[in-house]
Amino acid sequence: MPRILIIDDQKDVRAMVAIVLRVNRYEVAEADSGAAGLKTFAEGSFDAAIVDIFLGDVSGVDVIATLREQAPGLPVVAVSGMTALDFMEQSSHLANVVCLQKPFRPNDLLQALRKAQAAASGELPAAV
Repeated sequence: MPRILIIDDQKDVRAMVAIVLRVNRYEVAEADSGAAGLKTFAEGSFDAAIVDIFLGDVSGVDVIATLREQAPGLPVVAVSGMTALDFMEQSSHLANVVCLQKPFRPNDLLQALRKAQAAASGELPAAV
């Protein structure tokens, strides 16, 4: 069962994402901050991460950069309330990161996760 790390400081968003993933046979770990997410990631093995760009304690871009330093091929979905292009150029670690704008539907989340997995495995060019 694929294991996904969700890093989002909004409890309701984290809960919705976790439910959608669990219903679709993913194992889920949740973190309510960037620091907690990085700690959880360091303590376990994950197949992908879903990271909010605007976290209370640290930038999601920085969290993604750290995750990618530790696991360069990690599929990542970046979640944001703003359009993807507003933050995509901030870091080279955002290459092949799939952006998902809030609010999103469960099907959009699953599609973004599949795109991120395909981009990370080289099946797709940089996915946005």
